[in-house]
Amino acid sequence: MYILQTEDVIKQYKQYDSTINAVDRVSLKVEFDEFIAIIGASGSGKSTLLNICAGLDVPDAGKIYIRGNDITKMNPNELAKFRGRFMGVVFQKHNLLPQFTALENIVIPAIMCDQQDYRYEEHLKKITKALKIDDRLHHLPSELSGGQQQRVAIARALINRPQILFADEPTGNLDKQNANEVLELLLNLKQQIGQTLIIVTHDMNIAEMADKIYKMDNGKLQLYKDRDGYKRLSPEA
Repeated sequence: MYILQTEDVIKQYKQYDSTINAVDRVSLKVEFDEFIAIIGASGSGKSTLLNICAGLDVPDAGKIYIRGNDITKMNPNELAKFRGRFMGVVFQKHNLLPQFTALENIVIPAIMCDQQDYRYEEHLKKITKALKIDDRLHHLPSELSGGQQQRVAIARALINRPQILFADEPTGNLDKQNANEVLELLLNLKQQIGQTLIIVTHDMNIAEMADKIYKMDNGKLQLYKDRDGYKRLSPEA
């Protein structure tokens, strides 16, 4: 059983008199503990595919299986609970609730999914310290820099120890040093809890660390490089 499997996923949008194939019959299999990077130009459909796989958007056709469960058949309440138990998402934009502090934003998923246990506080301290936001937890998002807001968003995605983490340009708002630190944290957590990591990125330095790299182009997904280093197509193709 794969932790993520898609079958002929299609997502279309109407633009004036034209139909845009944002995701065009994408089939993908991801093993437990794999690190997958998805690259491609802006508008190629990679963020749309990520959102569909994470249950945040609905495909027009096709199937999405997480841990063998078809999430396209779940109602909104079932999907929200399932996502809270097994999945974490880091958005391209921070999507923090402005009226809540950094700490409150981070713990919302844990409270909603009733995930608080004896390990919860220790885990919270660990990730906030590693992300260097442990001294900013009682600040509102408006009182944080863009990079700090992104770190809060990453902590929020990790608070429930998800088995699969979806991240859309998770280091896009960080400088090189901070980006490397965040990536190192994600990879360390992946090792510690056996987490599957799926990242959309423009940064080939990040992509090259993945087990497999896929390239999205006009809604189609193709393997660019596998774990043996075999390249199927060039980044520019």
